[in-house]
Amino acid sequence: MPKLAARTRARRRQALIAAGWHCLDRTGYRDMTVDDICREAKVSKGAFYGYFPHKQTLLLALLHDDSERIEQVMLQLQTASMSAGARLQAFAVAMLERAQQPGRIQISTDIWSGMLTDPAMRETLVTATAQRRRRLRAWVEAGVTRGELVAAPANALASLLLALGDGLTLHAGLDPEAFRWDNIRLTLDLLLAALQPG
Repeated sequence: MPKLAARTRARRRQALIAAGWHCLDRTGYRDMTVDDICREAKVSKGAFYGYFPHKQTLLLALLHDDSERIEQVMLQLQTASMSAGARLQAFAVAMLERAQQPGRIQISTDIWSGMLTDPAMRETLVTATAQRRRRLRAWVEAGVTRGELVAAPANALASLLLALGDGLTLHAGLDPEAFRWDNIRLTLDLLLAALQPG
């Protein structure tokens, strides 16, 4: 049997990850089956297992995929011409928008529960969170230095922003009617405005 080119393999693997997200949106991780993913991706079960030994490895791939998307958002914001306050606000809004997607809510719930027993998942989440915290901390420190933000403990503020995004996502998984997203965004805007001088 001929081997697939690396680019073709990468594209097919990404198609399975995309199928996983679609299935998550519809059924959630626990009820999602390998058959569902294969049907969505229009591939055989053999093709699935050629990329993922079991469903749990797909969950880890979804975590990596989600982390890469957040990293892309942060890189775009970092290179954009905007004040530190606007950058933090844009990041917070992007995380709120992400938190409203059913698949993201489901994956966050499964990841936070899975990391207690899965060392690979925990390490992936710890590494991704630390990287985001470092980037946010640098934005805060630069903003304080330029006088765009009031003096605030940069690491604490970075941790708070990350925890807000994760916490709201998990709360939405517990009770989707617990709060209104437009009110959350308004309140977050008010909190971030308080960090800007004047």
